[in-house]
Amino acid sequence: SDAAYRRSTVEPAKSPASESASRVHSVEERSAGFRKELGLGDLVLTQIMYVVGTGWVGTAAKLGSGHLLFWLGAAMLFYLPQAAVVIYLNRLMPLEGGLYQWASVGLGEFWGFFTAWNIWAYGVLIIATFGVMIATNISYLVGASATWLTGAAWYTPVVSVIAIVGITTIAINGLRVGKWFQNAGGLAQFLTFGTLIIVPFIALKRGAIAEYHPLAVAVPAFTMLNLNLLGKMALGAFSGFEYVAILAGECRNPAKTIGRSVIIAVPIIAAMFIFGTSAVVALVPKDQIDLVSPIPQALTIGFKGMGIASIIVPALIILLLTRQLGNMALTFAGNTRLPMVAGWDGLLPAWFTRLHPRFKTPTNSILFVGVLTLVFTLAGQMGVGVQEAFQVLENAGGIFYGFAYLALFAIPIVASRRLAEPPPLSLKGAAVMGFAISLMYCILSVFPIIDVKDWHTFTAKIIAVLLGTNLVGLAIYLNGRRRAHARTTTL
Repeated sequence: SDAAYRRSTVEPAKSPASESASRVHSVEERSAGFRKELGLGDLVLTQIMYVVGTGWVGTAAKLGSGHLLFWLGAAMLFYLPQAAVVIYLNRLMPLEGGLYQWASVGLGEFWGFFTAWNIWAYGVLIIATFGVMIATNISYLVGASATWLTGAAWYTPVVSVIAIVGITTIAINGLRVGKWFQNAGGLAQFLTFGTLIIVPFIALKRGAIAEYHPLAVAVPAFTMLNLNLLGKMALGAFSGFEYVAILAGECRNPAKTIGRSVIIAVPIIAAMFIFGTSAVVALVPKDQIDLVSPIPQALTIGFKGMGIASIIVPALIILLLTRQLGNMALTFAGNTRLPMVAGWDGLLPAWFTRLHPRFKTPTNSILFVGVLTLVFTLAGQMGVGVQEAFQVLENAGGIFYGFAYLALFAIPIVASRRLAEPPPLSLKGAAVMGFAISLMYCILSVFPIIDVKDWHTFTAKIIAVLLGTNLVGLAIYLNGRRRAHARTTTL
């Protein structure tokens, strides 16, 4: 129980563990007023919806039959270590703010802030990619007559604006509304991937493809491009178990339910990725894979020429859109809680901590994140094609997330004395593997995996975003510390 945890962390005054226990108690008190909306079923569906990104089966399909070995490698080197570390840290610290609180306890306030800052920056940019994905999937839904839409200058920005305004409204109403979008997204993901997994067998029976071996194994060449893809399949595709912990203060019995949701979701997610990628490999030529929306593309090809396709394909694309909206709702909700918990620590103005009197949501933080996300969404779409815009936003956002994962895996490696329960040696070993994969991902993701006009410009854009954003974060942190020091001196 939480009370037992607090008793177990009582140490002599000023010890690291004692300071950690004090922080835990303070966060629990601040979280007491939140509505406890999320139970085990909600969390399992949310984990599946959030972790199973629809674009990753297209990315992995670029490896051809070699994808299976890379999926298994990504699982061993990153996926399982991530699950183990998240379960361990959440059991010790089931707190609103999730990884921000874990890093603040384990690594100190400075690194805790920058961990949250990079997760927050990731959230802003990744929500921007959802606008592009939703716009592209709607064009698939409308059909061949509307393929010109993604090339129209106004189309993608307009859809992005509508999506972000809508998701901001949902966030203000809180998880009592948002969780239904997340649950619907999880169910939609089950149905969508189920159909994707089945469609190659239908195509095989119709003679549309000559053969299909979903578990065929080939050894891909270990090139820099393929290592880049491995990093994306690991940290890009398999990441996300820690994200729902940001909302721990709004979960019922978070110390148990978040960990259990991870255990239930792990094998389901792995199967969805492996068999989903096999379907894309079987149906779509490697050089024609749509990295933004590979599933609608594969379904369109698989059902081509069938009378039922006019019903099935649009229905499944609607399910895909449902998942994307649910994922936006979760990502946006988590992203609005990070400024709130930083405000609790005095690193941001108290303005970010104010809750709506009825919905108990951080309204000011929600509106701030909504406006900033919209700015980044529109800025990322200026002057480039849809595929390149998607890759710039996704790569930069992914590296921000990679920085946060470096902190996640560093906690059990270097912070044993600051934790109530020292991590076992096996967990430290798993964390070392996860840290290495995260570092590789961050380094290689500054380079594109698609043909772009100028890869030097592409890389320069990403590096500029990374440096500029973290310099802004440093300025905000130092300003917050100065304000806190001034208040202390005045008192």
